[in-house]
This record gives sequence, C-alpha cells and structure tokens, in this order.
Amino acid sequence: MKKKEQPQIPTVDFSDPYPVFTEEMKKDYTILIPDMLPWHFELLIHVMRLEGYRVDILHNEGREVIDEGLKHVHNDACFPALCVIGQYINALKSGKYDVDHTAVMITQSGGGCRASNYVPLIRRALRAEFPQVPVLSLNFAGLEKGNGLQITLGFLLRLAYAIFYGDLIMSFYNQTKPYEKEEGECARVRERCLVWLKEGFSNGNYRKFRKNVRRLIDAFSAVPVERKEKVKVGIVGEIYVKYSPLGNSHLEDFLLTEGCEPVVPALMDFILYCIVNNLNDAKNYGIGKKTAPLFGLAYRWLYGKQKKIIRWTKKYSGYEPIHNFEHLRRCAEKVINQGVKMGEGWLIAAEMAALAETGTENIVCAQPFGCLPNHIAGKGAVRALKNLYEHENIVPVDYDPSATRVNQENRIKLMLATARENLRAEKRKKQSGSESPI
Repeated sequence: MKKKEQPQIPTVDFSDPYPVFTEEMKKDYTILIPDMLPWHFELLIHVMRLEGYRVDILHNEGREVIDEGLKHVHNDACFPALCVIGQYINALKSGKYDVDHTAVMITQSGGGCRASNYVPLIRRALRAEFPQVPVLSLNFAGLEKGNGLQITLGFLLRLAYAIFYGDLIMSFYNQTKPYEKEEGECARVRERCLVWLKEGFSNGNYRKFRKNVRRLIDAFSAVPVERKEKVKVGIVGEIYVKYSPLGNSHLEDFLLTEGCEPVVPALMDFILYCIVNNLNDAKNYGIGKKTAPLFGLAYRWLYGKQKKIIRWTKKYSGYEPIHNFEHLRRCAEKVINQGVKMGEGWLIAAEMAALAETGTENIVCAQPFGCLPNHIAGKGAVRALKNLYEHENIVPVDYDPSATRVNQENRIKLMLATARENLRAEKRKKQSGSESPI
C-alpha cells in the first residue's frame, strides 16, 4: 500500500536580507497603512499623496483578519500587533494589490513598548508568505533608519496641521452626532469638511489656521440639533485600541447606539506626551541632550497651536474644547509621576482626571492583551482617581483575540446602567433644589 504523502511545510530562511523600500520605489509602489483613526488618516494619507507616495488605508475587518494575525504572530505579542499584521496579510491575500509592487508602513513612537519591535514582527510574518514586501517605519525615535521615506520640514508641518484638523473633526462630530435632528446630517458635514480641508492642503491654504478652525466650528454648529441631557462616556487607554474600530470593536459606534455622547481625547495629546517624555529624559537622566532643543522647539510650536484652538473654540462656539496639554500634565501629577512613561503611561491617568474635571465622569479604559504598562497605569490608577473624583465611573475593558464583543459590550452596559442612575439622581437633585422655597 502506497504511503500517504505528508503535506510539505514551507521553510523560511531568516538569514536572507529583508527587502528595503528605496526612493525609486516611490513612484510605482502602493504603501498599505492599517486603519486607526479613519478621519485623521484620510487627511494624513492625502498629505502623503501630495508628497508623491501612493498610499492606501486598510479597512478590512472580521474574524479572518484576527485569524491571520493569530497565524503569524507569537501569542505573547500584544493585541494591536496581531490586528495590524492580520490586516496586512489579509489585504495582501485579497488579490486587490500587486504584491510585487506593494509595501506596508507602521508608525512607531519608540520607548519601552512592544510596538518598538513591530517591524521585526511584521517582517517575519510577511517573509512566510510575501517575502518581497518591504516594511517602512515612520518614527522620530531613531528606529529603522534608511527606509526610503523622505521626511522634510514642510512634510512634518502638513502632518501636524492634519492631526489638529482631525482632532477637531472628531471632537465636534462626537459632540453633535448624538443630538442631530436628521439622521446622517452630521456625517455628511464631516465628509464635506474633509473635502475642503484636502483642497486646502493641495493649494496651501492649510496654514490659514484660524480661518479653517472657524470654518469647522461653523459647519458643525449649523447642524440642526435637539439638545437633551445624555450620558457622556470618555474613551482612554492604549493608543491603538483607544482609536481603532477594529481594535475596540467599534466602541464609539456602540456608545452612539446606546444613546451616549463619546468623548475621545485628541491624538495631538499623545504626540505632545511623546515629546515631553524625551524632554524629561534629557532633564532627569541626561539622555538625548543633543536632540532636546529640537524637541523643545517642536513642543512650543505644537502647544502654541493647541492653545489657539482652545481659545477659538471657546470664543466662537458652545463646544467643549480639546484638553490643554499643560493641564493634562498637572492632572497627572495628582495621581502618578511623569516618569511613568512606558506605553501610554501617565497620559492615561491624566486623561481620566481631565475628563472628570470637564463633566465626563463615565470612562471606558481600553486595555489590550499584552500591554502590561497600560494595565498598570490604567487599572492601577482607578482607585486613586475615585478617591479624587467621588462620582467617577470607570470600567477597564480587555480587548484580545478571545474576548467576545458581547462580553465587552455587557461590561460597558453595566457601567452605563450606573451612569444613567447617577444622571437621574442629579436631575432629581436639581429639581428638588429649584422647588425649595427661598
């Protein structure tokens, strides 16, 4: 009897040099970027396209994406790595892209985070099935030098403006959407704003900062709304699961369907957090003293723009402005030292404190599997925050390949039940106060 042949398992020679993205590839390679902040990334990839890059955001989702990640990533890696690599592999297998003329890109902040090792993880995963696909890293921490990205001052300035505008669209949308009278009107305004902002980047009008901020305010303020008191829910945690619909099971959409107003901190806060950590390293440990003046200059410019946004939002609208970053730093010091900077470190506690001080006492703290710093800095700060803010209602929610969306949403619903009861109690308190004799 003929012996049954065993399936051949392909072997991978990891001693071979990995492919590198060069400047010559810019004109005919498509660069794939994993989805994290849909509306920010629409502006960011437009800026990259103006620089001559061919870029595509990946919106593929579903269990097949997670399964691809599980197949290609060690199970000790963090959940965001699994999601990102799963999106890459799933997209490359889709037939939509010419894999011989496709690259993938990841942003990295550096520091003591598993994300600093994402590029080697991605390369090993790609080498098993798509060894010809180069990996690019967009970072300012000295990681993965010489990968063919041409970073100029003008490019960086446009990226910064894109982040500011993305933060405003996210903030104004979330403060308007739950109250709109006509379903879908707020989304249509958001799309129109993205169109004219892209036009502004194309013709140089992106620098007309005050005019553009005022135009965004006017666009969302014109949406017909019916203001009713709703539960406001803040979202904090590790940066990927805080923002990414794939990573957090469409948390913002879920909160909207529950009749809540999502409150999501600005992406620029994370950028400033990374810069300040470099400045603190230079000041406290003498690390990076040569580059500290450049980080200091960047901080002053970005923080100055943020203060202008806050001032104009207060002056021209009834919207709650984005957080002042220096206030976030003061909030952090009430709970945790700024030396705690692994992962999102002190920023998580700072955002939870700042949210409570601006009337958002109900908070989802998104915690991905494998992110020990976020579990410590997030869950570990809850008791201290509740001691400071009596009515703060925080629920840490774990996001990992085995966690079901139903279980995640049930945990959030328990938090919302408490939030609604607190809201009703506050209404009764106000009514009884108004009915009291003078």
